[in-house]
Formats: sequence, structure tokens, C-alpha cells
Amino acid sequence: MSFKSFSPAVMAALLVAAPLSTVHADDFAANHADPDPWEGFNRVVFSFNDTVDRFTLKPAARAYQAVTPESLSRGVSNVFGNLGEPKNLFNNLLQGKPHDAGVDLSRFLLNSTIGVLGVFDVATRMGLQRNDEDFGQTLGAWGVGSGPYLVLPLLGPSTLRDGASRVPEAAIGYSYRDQLDHVPTRNTSIAVDLVDTRADLLKQERLVMGDRYTFVRNAWLQNREFKVRDGLVEDDF
Repeated sequence: MSFKSFSPAVMAALLVAAPLSTVHADDFAANHADPDPWEGFNRVVFSFNDTVDRFTLKPAARAYQAVTPESLSRGVSNVFGNLGEPKNLFNNLLQGKPHDAGVDLSRFLLNSTIGVLGVFDVATRMGLQRNDEDFGQTLGAWGVGSGPYLVLPLLGPSTLRDGASRVPEAAIGYSYRDQLDHVPTRNTSIAVDLVDTRADLLKQERLVMGDRYTFVRNAWLQNREFKVRDGLVEDDF
């Protein structure tokens, strides 16, 4: 199994740990129709993903964090963040957000040059905040409903819409992973990206309370809706 298959697995139980609004995760579920009609299946897959994470990525992340200086780890995160800018640019254009697309392009050019291939995030220091867009969000902006919550093997939390969006994303090939033909180089870069991202999330695990599956599901769905609506969520959640 290549490292590529684990690319979003980091998020299987932890993406949830940093919701982007002040709404409590339980309040989201209480004010929405049942988003999880496939809960039985999803819990089985969630348990599998959690086990994979516990015995592979988490130990690797702890070791990486122990031996990697914070400045170097920050630089690694910046490089992979910069490699994600074309994805943000493409989806902001599709969503009809030229200003945000301009920010994405400016960030990529500045960080790739002045920032030494993205090692230094000079764009943020200049007031250009990073966007986080994907094709699932683009479909949501076009009015496509999220559909039921779905936990994908190794890929983690998703919805029917977001899971299906992975197909055209792979076909478009705007990820750095799709541009690297040399397999060892590609797998090494993906492995470093995964471990670095997982290390950044270690402290956030303490935010998970109560039933782990329920917390992850509710907070992930809340966070996802926040992103799709560009922060314009309803006040009465």
C-alpha cells in the first residue's frame, strides 16, 4: 500500500479538533435533520481508520515532533501549504471569487520566490491570508447538497457529495502528488506531508470529548458547512 492512499487519513479523527466557528459540535447535530443515516457502517469504518492512525501515523508523528525543531517543522508545513495554492486558486475561480483567486495566485508567487519555494510564508506576513478550498466546496457553492455523512476507509470523514468530488479532483490533477511521476519521490513527499500534518494535530486531540465518533462527526460536519458557506452560517444552530 502506497503512502498516497493514506493522504487524507490524517483527518480521520482529528480534522474535527479545530472547528472554525464558536458553535458547539453537539448544538450542530441538535439543530439539523439526521445527517448520518448510515451510522452503523460509518462506525465500523471509523474504528478501522482510528486503529490505523493509532498504530501508524500517531507514533510516527510523535517521533517526528520529538526530533524536529519547531522552525524546521513550520517550514515543512509552509512548503506543503504553498503546494496547495493551485487547488485553492482553481476552486475559487470556479466559485466566481476573483478576489480570493487573486490572493491565491499572489500567495503562490510570493512564497515560491521571496519565500524560498514556500519555506517562509511571507504572504501571510504581508496580509494575504491563506484560503482552503476544494471541489467539494465548489459543488456546495453551486447548490449541490452534501448528502449523508460518510466515513471512507483510510480517507476519513466525508459526505456523499465530497466523496464523489474526489473523482474529478483526481482527473484534474492539480495536486503536487499528481505531478510527481517519480514514485519514490512522490511517496516520500506524501509521507512527510502526512506525518508533519499529523504532528500539528497531536495537541488538538485533547479537545475530543465524550463519544469519539459522535464528536468527530458533529464537529467535522459543522466545520465543513462553515467552509462551504465561507463562514456565513446560521445564528440559530
